[in-house]
Amino acid sequence: MYNKAFIIGNLTRDPDVRCTPSGINVARFTVAVNRPKKKGEAGKDDVDYIPVTAWRRLAEICGEYLKKGQSVAIVGPLQVRSYKDKTGETRIIAEIVADQMQMLGKKANTAAPAETSDDVPF
Repeated sequence: MYNKAFIIGNLTRDPDVRCTPSGINVARFTVAVNRPKKKGEAGKDDVDYIPVTAWRRLAEICGEYLKKGQSVAIVGPLQVRSYKDKTGETRIIAEIVADQMQMLGKKANTAAPAETSDDVPF
């Protein structure tokens, strides 16, 4: 079995970086990924908004270098989890837990190298 997602898109907002009570950094952000229409279909492309979570050093790097609108490639497992919201209702969320992040476009030349946990090339 293998669970690895690969997305390329643009950040919808700056990463939200926080520290857990145990002192571990976590960054959360959303990547907008275009889903082109099929040939012959009219209208704009559909867009999927993919939540991404990064931990530890990768979270610090994301918080420091990623900005809203920037193009980015993310690799990591797709994780589905549930939680209770403020009203007590159970919510289910699917997100990518980033193993790797690569900044794309013009800003990538001035940024830190991608943080990786394995040797999967982009």
